[in-house]
Amino acid sequence: MKFILSLFFSFSILLGFTQHHNLLPELEETGEFPPTVVAKFQSYSLDNFYKSDTILDKKVDSIFNHLNDTTRIGQMIVPAIGRLGKSRDHVLDLAKKGWIGGILLLNGTFEEFCRDVKNFDSVMVSKGHLPLIFSADAEPTLVNRKIIGSQKVPYTNTIHTIDSVEIIASIISEDLKEIGINQNYAPVIDASPNKVVSNRSFGLNMDTVISFSNKFINTTQNQNIISTAKHFPGHGFVKGDTHKELIFIDGEMKEVVNYIPLIKNRVLSIMVAHLAVKNNEEYNTFGLPSTCSRKIVTNLLKDSLGFKGLIVTDALNMGGVANLENNGLRAAQAGCDQLLMPIDEEKVMLNILKAIENDQIFKEEIYNSVKKIIRLKICLGKLI
Repeated sequence: MKFILSLFFSFSILLGFTQHHNLLPELEETGEFPPTVVAKFQSYSLDNFYKSDTILDKKVDSIFNHLNDTTRIGQMIVPAIGRLGKSRDHVLDLAKKGWIGGILLLNGTFEEFCRDVKNFDSVMVSKGHLPLIFSADAEPTLVNRKIIGSQKVPYTNTIHTIDSVEIIASIISEDLKEIGINQNYAPVIDASPNKVVSNRSFGLNMDTVISFSNKFINTTQNQNIISTAKHFPGHGFVKGDTHKELIFIDGEMKEVVNYIPLIKNRVLSIMVAHLAVKNNEEYNTFGLPSTCSRKIVTNLLKDSLGFKGLIVTDALNMGGVANLENNGLRAAQAGCDQLLMPIDEEKVMLNILKAIENDQIFKEEIYNSVKKIIRLKICLGKLI
């Protein structure tokens, strides 16, 4: 028994659990392994995320129960570092407090991002916090600009065969794995007419877009990297740029149906865009961007389409949403799980903390979001 305790204590140090997740007293008092320890010896992959698994459920609950509400909400917050993100010192301070659950690596070099992953992983372990999910905008069109020094790949709109999709997704995933990136905000499944989408799309033929996107998703997730379909509910047939301002889908949301086969194909993550909807009786957002509309995120994406994976906002500092007060809180209330690039991370966290004090239903929804993130971290192998 002493040997088993010693072995577990060594594992606990490696995982950073000894400071805030002390399970040794339970072992010493009962002589039995609690659910977290039992599950430690079972290996998981992303294939397990959607599967029914009572041991995995217990492991998620056990890890969740060793967090407080502040560090739980922190799991939902994803700032960015790199040329277009926050300073590394700022994000490092958040990481030391356990106030973030992931980091977007945004516009930098391959080498510096490798160092960033190692540095931040080390900090999370030393402080006893859960490991981070590292993400990137590694679309074929953008990856060589977002990660300077990554292997060269052609633009998305120049990929014309499904075999080429598999090859290119494999090349991108190989680089992401070497850096330590766990989530790719790709593929773009929007149609190509919008100028911002344009060469980032697989084209205008929706059958091709869907089949190519599913191949990209499968190839990525088979490499144990979360794939993210974007930009829900559809950015292809609108005019304007959500980076600069709020833009509208007028009437029918033509691209929503494209997500149905991707959801059936078990895509793990979907990004919601800052698109308002008007002249649509059922899904009018009344001037709110989709990211902050419960009609779009919960009623449509979760309930109608049955999506059970991770829902991430587009960047919350973009022009299409930045001027909306408390946009991080409102995105969480809409049903989003990951809050990408908040303008003020601490304010978002405190706003959500205050809101769940007086709203039990919202509190349970936040808890479910956090448990999804923890489950993915286990399936990624970030939590052994």
